[in-house]
Amino acid sequence: MVAPTTPKATPRKTKAAPSTQQYLDILEIRDDTVILRNGSIVAVLLVASINFSLKSDEEQDAVIEAYTSFLNTIDFPLQIVIQSRRLDIDDYLETLKDVEKKQQNELLQIQIRDYRQFVADLVQMSDIMTKRFYVVVPFTPKVDRPGKFFSRLLDVFTPTSTIHLKQKQFEQFRVELYKRVDHVINALGSAGLKSLPLRTQELIELYYNTYNPETSRQQKLQDTNKINLEDTSSIKEDHGNKH
Repeated sequence: MVAPTTPKATPRKTKAAPSTQQYLDILEIRDDTVILRNGSIVAVLLVASINFSLKSDEEQDAVIEAYTSFLNTIDFPLQIVIQSRRLDIDDYLETLKDVEKKQQNELLQIQIRDYRQFVADLVQMSDIMTKRFYVVVPFTPKVDRPGKFFSRLLDVFTPTSTIHLKQKQFEQFRVELYKRVDHVINALGSAGLKSLPLRTQELIELYYNTYNPETSRQQKLQDTNKINLEDTSSIKEDHGNKH
């Protein structure tokens, strides 16, 4: 008599965890532009700060008047973002370390080592924060374009294919977006505020640090601190060539 065999249990198929990216409004970042899932496109300006309290009363009044004029001339929505980050001095500490190694004087080498350790301990204990100021400039294409209702409805649920297939239309929208960007840069400049649009890699770094504050400390991307706000001519020329 043959003993009955029990069927082997089939392993359950575990569903892959959904990616966090599918819950973000960002669809793609390219050509110095953020493409959102609803079809809108966005540019982000990094704005330098000014020490308002150190200015004279006349200078303060001039800044306020220029900023008020800027707000009155804007006929599209803007988003002003102030982001606080923990001060990152890793590059500075590495520079000091290199200087220490190259130093021939033993006494100066010890002093540099002590100073480097002091700065590292100070930043770690004090948890020093730095602020960054951004202006987000959006452009939303008109939705009243010709087409059947169900065709437009399909575009809403499949924005990826819609945007990728219409590269020429995206370039037209980007031209309109950067007209707004140029207007904002000039208006902020009249108030004494220097600004420039972030490029593709810098946008990736910004959103990466924003959505991954802990991970970004261990796995770093390009640092936006390397952007030179004093020399914006080359940046503007580069963006102008893309228009």
